Amino acid sequence: MKRLTPLIAPAALALVLTGCATAAEEPPQETESGHGSVAGAEQVAEAQPQLVSIDETGDVGLHDLLTDETTQLGQIAAPEALASDGRYAFATTADGLTIVDGGRWSWDHGDHFHYYRAEPALLGTVPGAGPAAVTGAPLATAGGTGVFFSGSGDAVLLDNEALGDGELAESFRIATGAADGVVAPVDTGAIVATTDETSVYDAAGERIRDLECEAPSGAITTRVGTVVGCADGAILATGRIDALEIEQIPYPDGAAERAMEFDGRKNRPTVAALSGDNGFWLLDTRAGAWTHASVDAALVEVVAADDADGHVVALDTDGRVRVYDSEGTELSVSEPLVAESLRSGGVVDFVVDTQRAYLSDPADGVVHEIDYADGARVARELTTPTTPFVATELGR
Repeated sequence: MKRLTPLIAPAALALVLTGCATAAEEPPQETESGHGSVAGAEQVAEAQPQLVSIDETGDVGLHDLLTDETTQLGQIAAPEALASDGRYAFATTADGLTIVDGGRWSWDHGDHFHYYRAEPALLGTVPGAGPAAVTGAPLATAGGTGVFFSGSGDAVLLDNEALGDGELAESFRIATGAADGVVAPVDTGAIVATTDETSVYDAAGERIRDLECEAPSGAITTRVGTVVGCADGAILATGRIDALEIEQIPYPDGAAERAMEFDGRKNRPTVAALSGDNGFWLLDTRAGAWTHASVDAALVEVVAADDADGHVVALDTDGRVRVYDSEGTELSVSEPLVAESLRSGGVVDFVVDTQRAYLSDPADGVVHEIDYADGARVARELTTPTTPFVATELGR
């Protein structure tokens, strides 16, 4: 999940349920972390989705999407942007990156999911300067979360096991001196990619391998592995940190504008990226192949649902939600929903889960819940406990 600007504690044992994955799919790499369980939580039988909203002053609220119950969680510094890995919300502030633990998450086990619920908490702030680019791991309680601070050039890998225990622990912090970059988690380490160099680091911050990636931009973890965007395509990293396999996935000959950022439903193999104003890329990390689609609308965001029907859900410059198939055929379009937020400079967040899309609308003070498989229908307009200056969905 990522945020858009216009045109510009701990949890539980789980019940095993059948999820959207099939038995033939491989789960993300497992660790010794007990299928996502953390001491002090409860067992739950289904996913526990919720919205986190933060107003301009930093008041944090939670809205339960199953019960409509709301919670005032506390206050942080004034937010500038928001990102999420499905469990945590990462708010960029003047002090760095403040982390909100929604206390709800899932553990993807390939043919089923484990679901967890714990007390939400404000975990504190990771110091850093400038906008923070966050890349989450496939599993909230294993591996690490990558953060690149563009103001200070610091590349940071946070320890996810420590985060699950309510602690902020940095596995490493590297002063790159670069103004742009990504930290993309892979197994227990990460790929650190800047305009100067791209390298693999282990959890101790030791450089163990250099990679070729010209002009890196955008990173995401999928069910298959870790993706970093490059000028000529993407690199895909799979396997353990000490025996990492790197695959180069070049663009097709005569490719359109390159992908700069990736987005998709959590832990699915196919992700999407904008290609200029009137097109999008789909990157299938299982097949190791790109597909390009041209569309008539001017788009500002695109997300691969990667469901059985291959839905691609997009937001256009007029604030409409548009739903396409994988070849770019438009299936449905909504009325303008966030036109004023885009015009006025509001931070609009757009996230897609297995059944719904959530589109924050700071100008109107609501979050739109959209059934993208049913004509881009607005299923609910949700009023959050704090004005959604920034907002996103948690519990995925």
